[in-house]
Amino acid sequence: MEYDDDLNKVIERIRSIRIEKKVSQFELAVRANFSQSFLANVESGKKKPSVMTIIRIAKALDINPREFFPETFPQKTKADIKKEIIALVESL
Repeated sequence: MEYDDDLNKVIERIRSIRIEKKVSQFELAVRANFSQSFLANVESGKKKPSVMTIIRIAKALDINPREFFPETFPQKTKADIKKEIIALVESL
């Protein structure tokens, strides 16, 4: 499922940024007010992080949460959405 692939990319970015900043899981958990086991489960994909979890992790790493979202995510423009709507209407 595409959603799961995108979420896995975000989770991987969380882990890689944490490692780049030389922050242990324990230290990040303390900064974000999570248990270390919760953070480990997020990083391993066992738990899906909520938006607030992502924001708290970003604040704890002193970064903008947007840094977790790869620019390779498909971005739909208004024109793309309009084309999809027209195609959908025409198929009725």
